[in-house]
Amino acid sequence: MRLDEEDDVAVRAIRGATQLDVDEREHLLERSAELVKAVLEANDLDSADLISILFTVTPDLHAEFPAVAGRQIGLTDVPLMCMQEIDVPHALPRVVRMMVHTETERSRDKIQHVYLHGASALRPDLTGAQ
Repeated sequence: MRLDEEDDVAVRAIRGATQLDVDEREHLLERSAELVKAVLEANDLDSADLISILFTVTPDLHAEFPAVAGRQIGLTDVPLMCMQEIDVPHALPRVVRMMVHTETERSRDKIQHVYLHGASALRPDLTGAQ
């Protein structure tokens, strides 16, 4: 059997990103929590399905770790890690990205990646933002 068939459980990576208006702690936590919740909801996941979440922030964000938002919404037993993105001159500013690793029966083409606020410009092919 192939791993991408609907009824097989496979490890999948789900991408998501959001853009902040300002580099302020509460705003970062709010937008990060919104992103995590949106990815989980869009893919019908709960914390028991998660393997880990990697967060990255652009170099202009310093107010807080996005993983704190994950802990605040109840992801207390999921490994979370934060890193800084490469400092590319033309990059979209104030962006939190995440990659969720999960076990799911969804095939790769059924995974819903989530891009919120200005981050929808990062993947117009997935968001319809042309």
